[in-house]
This record gives sequence, structure tokens and C-alpha cells, in this order.
Amino acid sequence: MQPSFSEADRPLAIVTCGPAQTPIDRVRCITNASSGELGVLLTERLLDHGWSVVCLKGSASTYRDPEGEKLRLCRFKTNQELMNKLTGVLHPDRVRVVFHAAALTDFEVSSILGPEGTVMESGKISSDCSEVKILLQPGIKVLPMLPRAFPNARIVGWKFELDGGREAAIRRAQDQITRNGTHLCVVNGGAYGDGFGLVDQTGFLAHWEDRQTLSEGLLQWLDR
Repeated sequence: MQPSFSEADRPLAIVTCGPAQTPIDRVRCITNASSGELGVLLTERLLDHGWSVVCLKGSASTYRDPEGEKLRLCRFKTNQELMNKLTGVLHPDRVRVVFHAAALTDFEVSSILGPEGTVMESGKISSDCSEVKILLQPGIKVLPMLPRAFPNARIVGWKFELDGGREAAIRRAQDQITRNGTHLCVVNGGAYGDGFGLVDQTGFLAHWEDRQTLSEGLLQWLDR
């Protein structure tokens, strides 16, 4: 079922959250460490402020599902499945903001090689195999397609950085905005330090200590 709402006078937001997965075989996968908590909190704050929300939540998320009226909750596993659901949203011209907080996989499996370099295609790789080589290729990028898919929306991306300091993390967030034609970027991770930073094309805008204050701060930004 595709996300849709009949209340044309209500602003419509999209929130992506939680981890994506890329399969290795039919029982194993590569994924990211993401609970989906931030997206759930942000979804509920939007609902409290009178928004209709489409929340696209990774099926491997460990945090509870969002609750509230005027909510359509959809699940995804892979980057491609998320992209398909986003491009299938009804009335994309009604979307006013997209918070793309999902932890997507940067790489996907291109092939799996056994000890002699032979390609392995079994449904479940045997645990008796002495050596397995997994070759990866870049995964599908969702963020670059969002400005064109939702032309009337403000697009907010996320940037999780571990290496370097805060200034370097902010520069990478600015670069993400420039490359993808988005409006804002939330940056966090070990490189940024504790809390979350909000960045636009010109540089650093604001800092929040935790997920709760970040969610409230983003709502205040929307009100402005």
C-alpha cells in the first residue's frame, strides 16, 4: 500500500530512519548500527505539531514504532526498497520537508568468492568453508534523488563522521549539501563530538545535546 493522505490542508513530512541491509546470502546481511530512535522521536514531534507524516523505518530497527494520528508507517530493508517507496509516495508536491535520517548501506555485495576464487552462489554459505571473500561495490544513493522527487520540500540529510575533528565534520556536511542540492545537514559522530550540529551551505548553525532537543530544534527551524 502506498503512503497517502486525504487531508490536503495538512503539511506533509517524510522521515526515514533505522538501518538498511544488504544481503550476503539468504540468511546473512551487512547492516549499520542504528536503532531508529531519532526518526521515531522526530516523527512524533511532527505529529504533535499538526503535520501528516510518512515514516519509512528500517525493518531491522530495534526502537519502538512511532505512534499518533495522521501517520503512515512503512518498512524497508534495502536502499533500493527505500528508494522505491519514496518514489511511490502519492502527491509528492504536497511534501514540505524530508528528514533523511536512515542509516543506509554505503556498499552492497557484488560477488562472493570461495577459497579457490570460485564464485559462490549458494543460498547459505557453508560454515565449513575455510575462506570467504566478499567483494563490495558502492550502494545506491538515495539522498541525491530527493530534491527532484520532492520539488516543494526542504531536504535535510545526516552526516555521521568518526575521523577528524569538528571543523572537518562540518566541512563534510557542507560538501554533502553542495553535492546533493539539499538544504541542511545534521552532523554527529566521534569527529563532531557529543550531541548534534545543524549545518547549511554557509556553515554551522546550531548545536543540540541529545535526540530530544534535536527533534524540538528541528521543529523550531521548520516554524521559522
